[in-house]
Amino acid sequence: MSSPHDAQEQVNWHWRNTTRPLRFFSMDSRAALPYLILLPYARPVTLVFCVLSTIVFMFLEKHGLTFPSALRALRSSLVGEKRHALARIRRRKFRDLG
Repeated sequence: MSSPHDAQEQVNWHWRNTTRPLRFFSMDSRAALPYLILLPYARPVTLVFCVLSTIVFMFLEKHGLTFPSALRALRSSLVGEKRHALARIRRRKFRDLG
């Protein structure tokens, strides 16, 4: 017999699945966005771009990077290690008041 607590748990199961990423043929659906470019601009170059982007994102996902984390890794590699929160003009100057 199931307890009333288990029944309440089963009612709320669908809420657990709301934060899971959408999948499209075993890859993150956001990685399929280049195929939207292929629809209005169907050219061999666009098809090659779509296939290459799919291969890259499947490779990254195989190594443990999701689509958003792969974009963050790309951004951090382009920006570099030293990132300032404020522009140089807005940074405070250190002053010796003694």
